Amino acid sequence: MLVSYQQLDDLGIISIDNPPVNALSRGVREGICDAVKLAQDDGTKAIVVLCEGRTFSAGADINEFGKPMQEPTLPQVNAALESSAKPVIAAIHGSALGGGFELALSCHYRCALTSASVGLPEVTLGLLPGAGGTQRLPRLAGVKAALDIMTTGKKISATEARDLGVVDRVFDGDLARCAMEYARELITDGARPRQIRDLSIPKGSFDKDSFESYRGQLNKRKRGQEAPQKIVSCVEAAMEMPFKEGLAFERSRFMACVKSEQSAALRHIFFAERQAPKVPGIDKSATPRAVQRVGIIGAGTMGGGIAMSFASAGIPVTLLEISEDGLDRGLALIGKNYGMSVSKGKLSEAEATEREALISGTTSYQELANVDLVIEAVFESMAVKKQVFGRLDEVCRRGTILATNTSYLDVNEIAASTSRPRDVVGLHFFSPANLMRLLEVVRAENTADDVIATAMALGKRIGKVPVLAGVCFGFIGNRMLRQYAREAQLCLIEGAEPAQIDGVLTGFGMAMGPLAVGDLAGLDIGYKARQALTDEQKGDPKSYCIADALVELGRLGQKTGAGYYAYDPETRARSADPVVLEVIRAQAEKHGVRRCSLSDEKILNRHLMALINEGFRLLEEGIALRPGDIDVVYVNGYGFPAYRGGPMFYASQRGLEHILECIETLYADTGESHWAPAPLLKKLVSSNRTLDEWSS
Repeated sequence: MLVSYQQLDDLGIISIDNPPVNALSRGVREGICDAVKLAQDDGTKAIVVLCEGRTFSAGADINEFGKPMQEPTLPQVNAALESSAKPVIAAIHGSALGGGFELALSCHYRCALTSASVGLPEVTLGLLPGAGGTQRLPRLAGVKAALDIMTTGKKISATEARDLGVVDRVFDGDLARCAMEYARELITDGARPRQIRDLSIPKGSFDKDSFESYRGQLNKRKRGQEAPQKIVSCVEAAMEMPFKEGLAFERSRFMACVKSEQSAALRHIFFAERQAPKVPGIDKSATPRAVQRVGIIGAGTMGGGIAMSFASAGIPVTLLEISEDGLDRGLALIGKNYGMSVSKGKLSEAEATEREALISGTTSYQELANVDLVIEAVFESMAVKKQVFGRLDEVCRRGTILATNTSYLDVNEIAASTSRPRDVVGLHFFSPANLMRLLEVVRAENTADDVIATAMALGKRIGKVPVLAGVCFGFIGNRMLRQYAREAQLCLIEGAEPAQIDGVLTGFGMAMGPLAVGDLAGLDIGYKARQALTDEQKGDPKSYCIADALVELGRLGQKTGAGYYAYDPETRARSADPVVLEVIRAQAEKHGVRRCSLSDEKILNRHLMALINEGFRLLEEGIALRPGDIDVVYVNGYGFPAYRGGPMFYASQRGLEHILECIETLYADTGESHWAPAPLLKKLVSSNRTLDEWSS
């Protein structure tokens, strides 16, 4: 039974039991309405709403996403609770999120365990609270606090909620007992139903200028996103309209969000991230290996970031460097990073000290003899990596997983340098590794199923989104990036300027433009990598000659104060540099390219089509398992706007026939082989099938 009702002396108890998160399915909504109706006619004096299991309610039932709404709707449920003639008390434990928190807000009183949290994360799905959240929360917490909670989607603790006036009582102990004691206290005090709808927001607490200022801040923080701005409009309505009209206003904006492309994209990413760790075809008997201690080779920026990722999950780490000086620098950098987290309020002093204590350093491989997993994060050289893995093969016990953090290199070749290729896997972290959510898990041809199972489970354990990739140059993300970066270089030499290219792509929603990213990472990194390639591997000289020329002028990016842009030494603000334009013109002349103006539309089209076409090739080759996996990689690792759903979702939304026409046009115009349409794309269009149909 999803919802039950019982009378305990003078209290009516509504119990919701819909594991695992007490989602507000149709059955739950019907049960609550029935229970509230029953409670009006018995001898009880107050009603307590309790949820079974580990949490109060996480809100809407994801199985109902995208389906027609069935009555009773959540607004109808909330109206029934708020209209009760008897006081209704929500007893919160775990989390009350989204519709679950809106349900609690419709009750007359709220109590919570100190360990509980509340929040309205709808914005992360391109939605807004649609069951009264935008109208009730500002009436309790004030406009500014309500806006912050709703536009960020972040949870707040029960004590924070109490301080804001959102929760009335916070306690430790047995939830049911404490909630019922609080309810009887209210009865004794003669408390009446307290309806939030009857409260008003002081007119002078947040004026029109304040709203406009907040909208401006959102334009910077949530660039291109529609839902946050709609939330502001709804809260403004809460100040200006009667409650009933405000609810109607909120509902109309909510329904507009539900039907929007942005919400469809964000919901796609939501489900894709949950699907990505599931690897089809894995032997069901392959259980993850225990990982209680981790070794990391290399204490540089990447190795240190990886170490912090494991320490954050409470896993001890041994960090190895070849010299004491290198080790000291690495540990000092980790300490500095923890210090910055404390100064920004992201960690307490105690938390930072606890995590830092989990990271120890060594210069001896023997210290890695008993670790369960070791991750190599050294220079991107096959010879160096083979040397490291040969040493690990000698030192580490049998059963230890040997992982490489390589961004491009052949994991099969690395595995072959050991006597245990079944234990070798790629774990490609993204910089900064302690912050970036993406983890590419690279399966070599001999990697054991239980190693893959371990890697996927461990990725989730340390707060990453793991995505399986096959072996090829660059795996999923960097192989696609190569095509994207090539178009940036070709657009440069053919007539565009750096600011135009970056502006077009950030205007689309990319976190940064490709040339600004190059300056941030350091142009010398790509330069050094190219030196190890053959001319054939490098490809068309026009696709890297400008970058090489800048490096040879000592322009390595932000770290030297000049790259594609000039950088202010104090603020790092970038500006156009005439020197760069001269370099571009010189290279165009050298390679016989006649420069001409390129439209913004053409620049955007070339970059997106390059990503999409390569994505189809990756799917056909089996390097990526699912279109959603590619989207997860690009959203979480490469700054593709989540509200556009990733390159493959974007392609599906635009229509595969249209995408094929665009790519065929580019192929016809240039004659370049890299624009040959991916066979899978052509096959799907000719058979009138969608990507979803292909992958199901």
